[in-house]
Amino acid sequence: MVVAESTSSNGGDLARLAWQVYRGRWFMVFISLLIMAAAGATYMFGLYSPDIKSSLGYDQTTLNLLSFFKDLGANVGILSGLINEVTPPWVVLVMGAGMNFGGYFMIWLAVTGRIARPKVWQMCLYICIGANSQSFANTGSLVTCVKNFPESRGVVLGLLKGFVGLSGAIITQLYHATYGDDRKSLILMIAYLPAVISMLSVHTIRIMKVVRQSNELKVFYNLLYISLALAGFLMAIIIVQKTVGFNRAEYGASAAVVVALLFLPLAIVIKEEIDLFKAKKLALHDMSTNTSHINVITVEKPTITDQPPKPTTASSSTSNTTTAAGFSSSSSDVNDTKQEPSCWTTMFRPPERGEDYTILQALVSVDMLILFVATICGVGGTLTLIDNLGQIGASLDYSPRAISTFVSLVSIWNYLGRVTSGFTSEFFLTKYKFPRPLMLTLILLFSCVGHLLIAFAFPGSVYLASVIIGFCFGAQWPILFAIISEIFGLKYYSTLYNFGAAASPVGSYILNVRVAGHLYDKEAAKQMNALGLKREEGKDLSCKGVECYRMSFIIITAATIFGTLISLVLVWRTRKFYKSDIYKKFRESAAETELVTRDERNGNGEGSDVKGNNEQPTKH
Repeated sequence: MVVAESTSSNGGDLARLAWQVYRGRWFMVFISLLIMAAAGATYMFGLYSPDIKSSLGYDQTTLNLLSFFKDLGANVGILSGLINEVTPPWVVLVMGAGMNFGGYFMIWLAVTGRIARPKVWQMCLYICIGANSQSFANTGSLVTCVKNFPESRGVVLGLLKGFVGLSGAIITQLYHATYGDDRKSLILMIAYLPAVISMLSVHTIRIMKVVRQSNELKVFYNLLYISLALAGFLMAIIIVQKTVGFNRAEYGASAAVVVALLFLPLAIVIKEEIDLFKAKKLALHDMSTNTSHINVITVEKPTITDQPPKPTTASSSTSNTTTAAGFSSSSSDVNDTKQEPSCWTTMFRPPERGEDYTILQALVSVDMLILFVATICGVGGTLTLIDNLGQIGASLDYSPRAISTFVSLVSIWNYLGRVTSGFTSEFFLTKYKFPRPLMLTLILLFSCVGHLLIAFAFPGSVYLASVIIGFCFGAQWPILFAIISEIFGLKYYSTLYNFGAAASPVGSYILNVRVAGHLYDKEAAKQMNALGLKREEGKDLSCKGVECYRMSFIIITAATIFGTLISLVLVWRTRKFYKSDIYKKFRESAAETELVTRDERNGNGEGSDVKGNNEQPTKH
């Protein structure tokens, strides 16, 4: 009988543990990592864009226009932010999954000739819808994680955005293992893979109570080490593949290792939840012991019948509110309080930095304007290089395999930039009060080196440029999003996060479409005229040589230097804010939550103890 009860108890504990793991904060982080690992399809445009260009007969300006709408969809996520303000995260994830599959599936049908050739505006619409799903995935999972771990926001942003950077290299390995070198099938994989992962995560991603955990940062560092191992493996396997050349079976083996490393964080999640489960069980055991002791001295209070019952309606509860000191405020006091002013009237009266701005207060602030302009110059320039990698490689006579290597290098160093800036900026901020805007300035300045390597290309320079630009592009995002959360608060972070990202397509349109695409086509037409050739209708327009992108990237370098100078203004404006303790209120809030949780666990134990000390037992 005892054995049966013990077995039943162990089975019950195992079921409760499994449920705690599934519904816990750390499993939510793990699922978010998987979502991010499949959410970087927009960074692979350089890999499949040559197939779009050749199959649909586009010139470079038209292809760059398509690229602009991709960037527009990927970064203008204000709609997803507003939806996330009024709905739970699973709604945003479901919508994003549907948009991802619908948009990219239509592109795959067009490129493979399964439907009539779409008009240019239709292709722009398809890729904009498909890419916009990335902002829904970011808003649904990443923003939720930041709100669940507010004191580790830099680390959270760096880690999750890092997996977005790695996603290009991850999907490349999976695609080669599944479809070989069929780049059109890559578009199909981009359509279904992120959608499936998002749909499987809708029950897990949600806002939770912020509870401080002493080893929280250590857990994130353990997750970082696994991600570094994954990045290191991808880097090594790319070098081997470049040197030796893999068949599909060998790609299958490398893809299996990638999948295993992707699921390795689950072991850390389970370990953490087991430790939390044991601690909770021990606390409940101690509480039950104390409660049983208290019950001996607790007596039943006599029922008082001459007092009227307390009102229980919602209106009554609002008219008789109890303050923290225990005093009751009447309904007249509540009615006398002033109504909260309209957001339109407070639009130009923002609170102190670090407090919760309204959406309008943030959008019209000088700090947001500076961030927006600096992002247009910085992200716009790096994104232009990433989107044009396929054409840059072709113009300099690199092979398709080499171009695939460029995309993978950008992906890996994109990841390293994100985790490095996220973790490093958090470390320097907490230990040395080093302001994040200054780190953004240094990143923008460093990216100029990568642009100049394309403008004055030499053999092998594209490999080095891919590394530098991938790193700088990735490093800008966690810094940008952390600055927004720190200056403008977390109350409307879902919307402000996506507004900050909206600077990217603006920069992409100016520097990619109007500058790089126009000058490329101009040089290509010049080369055709020199050869006495005339472009045929429906044929793509190609350019050869360093001159194709030289002037474009000289202009982009100048724009990035301008963005660097603009960001220095923000460094000056926020210097006092970053010298203060910007996380103090979150520590206090977490401490209050922990105290309330402890009181809820203790129930009425302490109250009974007090009553036992103050009241005389009634003898029957």
